[in-house]
Amino acid sequence: MNQNKQAPIGVFDSGVGGLTVAREIMRNLPSERIVYFGDTARVPYGSKSKEIVLKYSRQIVRFLQTQEVKAIVVACNTASAMALETIREEIDIPIIGVVKPGAKVAARTTRNKKIGLIGTRGTVNSELYPAIIHEYDPRIQVIGQACPLLVPLVEEGWLKDKVTVEVTKRYLDPLLEQGVDTLILGCTHYPLLRSLMRQVAGESVTLVNPAYETARALRELLKEHGIENDGHEEEEFPYRFYVSDAEERFQEFAGSILPYDVRMTKQINIEEY
Repeated sequence: MNQNKQAPIGVFDSGVGGLTVAREIMRNLPSERIVYFGDTARVPYGSKSKEIVLKYSRQIVRFLQTQEVKAIVVACNTASAMALETIREEIDIPIIGVVKPGAKVAARTTRNKKIGLIGTRGTVNSELYPAIIHEYDPRIQVIGQACPLLVPLVEEGWLKDKVTVEVTKRYLDPLLEQGVDTLILGCTHYPLLRSLMRQVAGESVTLVNPAYETARALRELLKEHGIENDGHEEEEFPYRFYVSDAEERFQEFAGSILPYDVRMTKQINIEEY
């Protein structure tokens, strides 16, 4: 394990959605450096098999290891559900995903023990969220809803388009009709639709953002291993971004949602790793 406190945190996702996790890390752990990889050539992961998601995740982890990261955040719900536990056994770097932090908070938040889960088909079908939630309270009912159209709408930048509003309503209405009082945004793209989902779900439903909860869990992980960064105040560019395709489009999108001016994004051939 890399014990260098100044080493960066590796963050990866199937595309741009993981930037919501990176954003929360920047806000809540401002002293930490970040190396972000977005697999924009092979997005989305949610419709792919477990074997393929594991293969992709292993390649990305190998790339991040070449960047000498001290910890890794799997900022993708699908990869967290399908690949995290296997990879954790294969590397000596502390690694966390986005599923457990969000599931834990949802279990503690629900009042009527009815939790809605929205995500990709891969995430919903994995049953990982219910498994973790039931560790805290087996009486909780978790109602899943796959939302395959939301990721491409977000990546297209249609965050407030009337098409996105209608699609979101179509997905959320069945959950609301069943009386959920807590809704897990089980895909890292979804926090970018948070205001829209708040509008559709209403004030009585608590929205759980796993990206924020993951940043909090990362802080505890770094403390546990004694590898918190002492500060990068004098470093001009503490964040580095890599993608497998379309770097200019990624950089434009990243610049629109991050509290940081994204100066450079580099495209790499991830199949080499």
